[in-house]
Amino acid sequence: MPLSRLVAPLFALAFALCAGTPATAAEVAMTPTKDDMKWLLPKTPPSPADNQPSAARIELGKQLFFDPRLSSERNLSCASCHSPLFGWSDGLPTAKGFKSKVLGRASPTVINSGYTTIQMWDGRRATLEDQAMGPMESMDEMAMNLESLFTWLNSNPSYKAAFAKAYPGEAIDKTTTSKAIASYERTLISADSPFDHWLRGDKKAMNASQIRGFRLFTDPAKGNCAACHSAPNFTDNGFHNIGLAAYGQPNPDVGRFAIKPIASLKGAFKTPTLRDIALTAPYFHDGSATTLTEVVEHYNKGGVTKTDLSTNIKPLNLSADEVKDLVLFLHALTTPPDADRAAR
Repeated sequence: MPLSRLVAPLFALAFALCAGTPATAAEVAMTPTKDDMKWLLPKTPPSPADNQPSAARIELGKQLFFDPRLSSERNLSCASCHSPLFGWSDGLPTAKGFKSKVLGRASPTVINSGYTTIQMWDGRRATLEDQAMGPMESMDEMAMNLESLFTWLNSNPSYKAAFAKAYPGEAIDKTTTSKAIASYERTLISADSPFDHWLRGDKKAMNASQIRGFRLFTDPAKGNCAACHSAPNFTDNGFHNIGLAAYGQPNPDVGRFAIKPIASLKGAFKTPTLRDIALTAPYFHDGSATTLTEVVEHYNKGGVTKTDLSTNIKPLNLSADEVKDLVLFLHALTTPPDADRAAR
């Protein structure tokens, strides 16, 4: 029998065995699993029945969001603290308000706020509509007299026309102004990051270190980050005391406890989304961490102040390489600045 007739079946058998050999665990981990698909955001966030989005409402909301004339001294707008230049935050440890007063908490990003079920660090506002007018009314922030504001809006031809188009037959008042701003904020979406591209099948969108970081992030026995920063928006919309150093000082900010006085909420603040997190330094509600490495190291040592610490905060014992992988993964959550961020 010719040698070729003996060898050919052996090659065929070897090929069949290789083709049927399952990928190793390491190989599987480098590609998205079916369970990983839960991290893909819905195309658009939900809107209330009485404030469904329209082009006119979104455009009016955008105009209001960037207009400093909505503040008493006409020098502050919503975008002063939520600027696209700083990941829709302000780049400061804590916000500055009326007459440059330094406030007690950082400006949270409004990116993906339409997907969250409760607003603000302490959760005192349920919806974007509930929250929108708060800064204007606050004497610490925009310090605007609402009666004066609506007198002016009703006398401004451009705004009168815009409101009539967006909310025909409705008054120009607190309700419609809040609705318009909320409509615009719901278009500020980050869902086109390297991580999203990787989930959708682009194997080159994230490198090996970033993929390892994602696996650490979701592993309950390692990083366990997803216990609070859960899918799909990297937040559980819950409140946790993460053991910041400031909570160990006299008269600390008690966070959610001031709104809902339950012992487990002492010093607890809302879990922020991690979408675009590389753009929103400094970090935490008090701006006390300047880099993402500092953030990961804080969790790695199990926090600083142990009083009233949330049960999920424990030393992680991650190696230096694992910390690096986690940080690089967090950088993969940024949607490029030239991407279309509008609701799709």
